[in-house]
Amino acid sequence: MHFDSYAIRPVSTNDVEDFFNLIENNRKRLESFFAGTVAQNKDLQATRIFISSVIEKAKERTYFSFVIIETFNHRLIGYIDMKNIDWNIPKAELGCFIDKQYERKGIATKALAKVIEYCFEDMKFNKLFLRTHESNTGSKRIAEKNKFKLEGVLRNDYKTTDGTLLDLLYYGLLNTGVE
Repeated sequence: MHFDSYAIRPVSTNDVEDFFNLIENNRKRLESFFAGTVAQNKDLQATRIFISSVIEKAKERTYFSFVIIETFNHRLIGYIDMKNIDWNIPKAELGCFIDKQYERKGIATKALAKVIEYCFEDMKFNKLFLRTHESNTGSKRIAEKNKFKLEGVLRNDYKTTDGTLLDLLYYGLLNTGVE
């Protein structure tokens, strides 16, 4: 998948060092809302295990992970995952983050749009959803620009790294070709 001067592709074993560096450079701001991913990437060896694990989960069709690459320098600048997949509906949750240097440039919004298109057209999902905290204005903006609708608030739905339970906004998007 391509847009502007960026590409989105599945995570590969060649991404270990670059993915670890992406996490490390953004660790503090990611640790509350990407707690699991951050916790599983504490060092290069842990990242090797994480990458191998997500590749295996993709083969099992239970979790899919993608990286956003700047094409002219091949720099890994972001991550999108597809999780909490329910093939009976079929639906999946999307998550996304981008390196702090690339925020507020529309890259994450466009990257997520490409993954949404892939999810609906190729994976044949009926519904996609994402959850975010009220304070995460960037994620709310990305959801709204990609036509997600706020469906409600999930109370005490997420535990942060420090153990705090938070309410999350639940955004949903239906495949208009299936509605």
